[in-house]
Amino acid sequence: MDDLGNALLRHARAAIAEALGEPAPAAPDLAGLYDPGATFVTLTQGGELRGCIGSLEAHRPLLDDVRANARAAALRDPRFPPLVASELQRTRVEVSLLTPAEPLPVASEADACRQLRPGVDGVIFTAGGRRATFLPQVWEQLPEPTEFLARLRQKAGLPASYWGPDVRLARYAVRKWKEDPC
Repeated sequence: MDDLGNALLRHARAAIAEALGEPAPAAPDLAGLYDPGATFVTLTQGGELRGCIGSLEAHRPLLDDVRANARAAALRDPRFPPLVASELQRTRVEVSLLTPAEPLPVASEADACRQLRPGVDGVIFTAGGRRATFLPQVWEQLPEPTEFLARLRQKAGLPASYWGPDVRLARYAVRKWKEDPC
């Protein structure tokens, strides 16, 4: 693991520990942590999702972004109850550092399915004033582009089959780092 990945994981875990009133492990200070960056922090327990919150655009220093997203994933993901201190040791942290999103012009859903790169693309779906994203890691559970897009539309609060002239797609890539299994 490179120095940046190690630092991001350690800062994410420290932020969660501090938020839970637990001792925080020391985390390294690197110059790159002060550059703007967009991260997602994913928490798992026994391989199951326990929280995932992030930023789609770099709007603050990477250090601030990863710490804020780690606390939010632990305490404010609406799909899960807040993490408690007794869960911390069995919680695995993963940090994804996003590249800037690029528009993906598509003429139809079939066109989108042809252009998407399973396992590579993170996708942002926007339509009807709603927006949702899946990280590239989601392709592991949804390897077919048609199903991937259907679930993404549902995540955005739209019918799985929705496709209209207002649909906009963008894609991004990630560098990701995971803690060793707990």
